[in-house]
Amino acid sequence: MRTTPQLGIDLGGSKIEIIALDNGSELLRRRIATPQGDYPGTLAAIAGLVEAAEQQLGVHGTLGVGIPGSRSPDHGRIKNANSVCLIGQDLQGDLQHMLQRPVQLANDADCFSLSEASDGAGAGMPSVFGVILGTGVGGGLVVNGQLLQGPNAICGEWGHNPLPWRSEQDGEAVTCYCGLQDCIETFLSGPGWARRSGLGLDAAGLASAAQQGNPKAELALATYCEQLARSLATVINLLDPHVIVLGGGLSNMRELYHRVPALLLRHVFSDQLNTRLLPARHGDSSGVRGAAWLGARQPVS
Repeated sequence: MRTTPQLGIDLGGSKIEIIALDNGSELLRRRIATPQGDYPGTLAAIAGLVEAAEQQLGVHGTLGVGIPGSRSPDHGRIKNANSVCLIGQDLQGDLQHMLQRPVQLANDADCFSLSEASDGAGAGMPSVFGVILGTGVGGGLVVNGQLLQGPNAICGEWGHNPLPWRSEQDGEAVTCYCGLQDCIETFLSGPGWARRSGLGLDAAGLASAAQQGNPKAELALATYCEQLARSLATVINLLDPHVIVLGGGLSNMRELYHRVPALLLRHVFSDQLNTRLLPARHGDSSGVRGAAWLGARQPVS
């Protein structure tokens, strides 16, 4: 008897990826380029990937889609998407009409968090806060295996809070693309860290230079770790998660897992830190895996 596969789509700005899982075991994976600025083309590309995958599998599956934005609970259309052709579109309704089945949507950071809570670094933990440290700074919260989504569809958006316990050593104020100043994202995203370092290197170059002993890059990394600790401490003080899992390009810096836990305790309102800080088990695959889990699990509101 054939089981129902879990299909997941990761809709990115440059690529669209599909995965099929059978209770966590990968059955297939494909990716294609995202049609740039073309909403109808994006719909057709997703439908084509799903149809081709199911033809290969010989069975229909559940479907979840991770997106670079969120579905508004007020009107059902996409908001806060850096792929601007999605903004204002009824992506869920359009896909359900094309594919003739239920389709679950969630922010890509939420999908990452669900993946790592389902069978990743946070598997089996009662609460998991997933963190993306990359081009942007995002997050998601999973409690007892369920992805939490609130009335504003912004649960986990810690990157758009101000940097806590700010001092002159943190540098000049920078206006975030959201219009506010000193959002955590302007410090901890890859572009934000690179810009504030003043060394003319991108985030990968900064990390490499620090590993090679460049004093200015080492100082920039130490500053990054301290700012990350302050920022995560506010998450711990509010949510008290059992595990924080880091993903995104900057999460590959091993120094984070050695330095940040000790720094966290200075700002967490506790005499001991029991929250674990871990790298993602599934790495770059977590987003699309989480989308697959999403299709099989109805998020709670």
